Amino acid sequence: MRIVGGKYKGFRFMPSRNINARPTTDMAKESLINILNSGIGIEGKNCLDLFCGTGNISFELASQGAANITSVDVSNESVLFIKKIFDTLRYSGSFVIKKNVFNWIKENHTIKYDIIFADPPYDIIEIETLPDLILNSDLVHDKTILIIEHRSNFNFIHPKLIKQRKYGQSSFSFFNY
Repeated sequence: MRIVGGKYKGFRFMPSRNINARPTTDMAKESLINILNSGIGIEGKNCLDLFCGTGNISFELASQGAANITSVDVSNESVLFIKKIFDTLRYSGSFVIKKNVFNWIKENHTIKYDIIFADPPYDIIEIETLPDLILNSDLVHDKTILIIEHRSNFNFIHPKLIKQRKYGQSSFSFFNY
């Protein structure tokens, strides 16, 4: 795997086989970064990566100049790997948390995020509840953008859905607060 743009462009990393994750493809990742940069921008933003898996999106956001990135995953292997890569990159704005994402969202938080990316397992039953859970939490402010990666054959029906982009078997659904 590699970082496709920004300060760390070309940096390669190989997650452990013990990390049970489906990384976002380079094509989809590059498109996501372009959409964000042409919209609200990434540089200087507070970002949240939920179900972060290999850290693929977290590393891209860091490479694009995000001020802070909080990465949350239930997997110990994921958390240890992401911390190791952030240390290797010498990126000091990372907070890597090992916790069930649904439980973590329901906690009290002091940081509001500009960009929230969620890439839950495709077979997760609670995916339909994710937009409301996040958008009704204390993680958002009036300009927060939420992106959820999901199977292309699934479509959110939600009043805050602003657009959807398809990349083969995967799609990104964008929501605003």
